[in-house]
Amino acid sequence: MLKKFLISCLFIFLVACGNDSTQQFYGSDISAANLDASFSLTSHHGERATLDSYKNKVIAVFFGFTNCPDICPTSLQELKYIKQELGQAGNNFQVLFISLDPERDTQEKLSLFIPSFDPTFIGLYGSSNEVDAMANQYKVFHQKVEQGDSYTIDHSSGIYLIDRSGKIRIRHPYGSPVEGIIADIQQLLSESI
Repeated sequence: MLKKFLISCLFIFLVACGNDSTQQFYGSDISAANLDASFSLTSHHGERATLDSYKNKVIAVFFGFTNCPDICPTSLQELKYIKQELGQAGNNFQVLFISLDPERDTQEKLSLFIPSFDPTFIGLYGSSNEVDAMANQYKVFHQKVEQGDSYTIDHSSGIYLIDRSGKIRIRHPYGSPVEGIIADIQQLLSESI
């Protein structure tokens, strides 16, 4: 009987200690950087999209380009898995793919590429100036690299999570375990606005 009582007390103590006011995320908490999440770009549906277009949703932002051979499609495949794992909560989760290749990533190309991962994902594109401005806001490195008659784009890769109030909160670098990303999204979804 005493043993059960002590175990119960230990459990209550651990739960109480675990409920402190500082949030613990699996990704990097970049809230203090106060990065500007706002944007105005064109979706692969041909509509102008802004941060307000996805109000009250947790948003995952990923910068890439459709000709990317590995990192971009791998990240989008992971985001597809994450959305599926969220179940019904996935209805309040939006993936935005921001093209870093305004020369080649047209509405038509994005319309074929993005829905091949998930029909709810949105591809966004804009002019070079618009894309550069947004990449600078998120501190995303990108550079065009000539390759013979063509080119590729070197870029930093990571998934940015924006909370339901429209603030950039968390960054997961490429290769982060999907379980941690899912847990962080669930935590952001549970927060009150």
